[in-house]
Amino acid sequence: MSTTDRSFRLDELAKLLGAELRGDPACVVEGLATLDDAVYGQLSFFANPRYLDSLCNTQASAVLVAQEHADSAPCSALVMSNPYLGYATVSRYFERQGVFKAGTADGVQIDPSAKVSESAQLCANVVVGAESVIGDGAYLGPNTVVGARCHIDKGVRINANVTLYDDIKVGAHSLIHSGAVIGADGFGFAPDKGKWVKISQLGGVSIGANVEVGAGTTIDRGALADTVIADGVKLDNQIQIAHNVNIGEDSAIAGCTAVAGSTKIGARCTVAGGVGITGHLDIADGTHITAMSLVSKSVAKAGAYSSGTGLMPHKQWKRSVVRFRQLDELAKRLKSLEEKLDRSKG
Repeated sequence: MSTTDRSFRLDELAKLLGAELRGDPACVVEGLATLDDAVYGQLSFFANPRYLDSLCNTQASAVLVAQEHADSAPCSALVMSNPYLGYATVSRYFERQGVFKAGTADGVQIDPSAKVSESAQLCANVVVGAESVIGDGAYLGPNTVVGARCHIDKGVRINANVTLYDDIKVGAHSLIHSGAVIGADGFGFAPDKGKWVKISQLGGVSIGANVEVGAGTTIDRGALADTVIADGVKLDNQIQIAHNVNIGEDSAIAGCTAVAGSTKIGARCTVAGGVGITGHLDIADGTHITAMSLVSKSVAKAGAYSSGTGLMPHKQWKRSVVRFRQLDELAKRLKSLEEKLDRSKG
């Protein structure tokens, strides 16, 4: 359930969303909730047919719904072609926002060579390094560290306990959640007689505009050129992006995915949770990779791709593993039989 001190008449919301209103235009909505949890005064949404029973029995005052299911709503309806997009839009009207106060709080340390906009807000114990620039309306949460030669553009929000190493660029109106680490060294070592020699990571990280980086996500700096996160990219929590990865515009990656070094992911791709992508690959624009997949070769053509096995009862899985191990021997036997058959025909 979500409630705030904001409220809207349904006719106001219909105008904001470009939706068709069916019901009482004067009905007041004061918050959002799921179909099952909603009560009078709240707005819900219906975007998945599996929840049709919940729609039919909801106690919400109004629901966002597509044309084909509007008659099933027992309440007022805001009818639009994409109710889930409508929900995403209206959720921002009810979002709780802290009070923005430009200026610097106690314990802030700013290098004399840094430039900080007077309209930016720097919370307690923020550190800003040499020659860094903090743009208009930027927000730096408590205990956030911005290294040297960073550029934080206008309207960027960096939440508490984020670390930006040196030479990091963050584009306008991007959002970085707590605990993210941007610009740590990439994993680069050269072998030398059984030992490892560290390769200095001389690049930075370039993050575009309107990017979101989830909590605990790490993006490594480039070895020579920058690691690049293009405009509109959305990264979930607990993601690892290695050095010199390039992620194209408006791609989205779900939690616990790891992308190895120098891989290029195209624009408008989606990568589900727990995916592993090996290094030096090219992933075509518009590629969709399902959960827990291992991507070990480049993808040249857009489409949906999967790997691994689905969940099954443990005993069945054990039998399947045995059969997997027998596949190579079975293939050899089949080839031998085909050769014998060919010789008998000859």
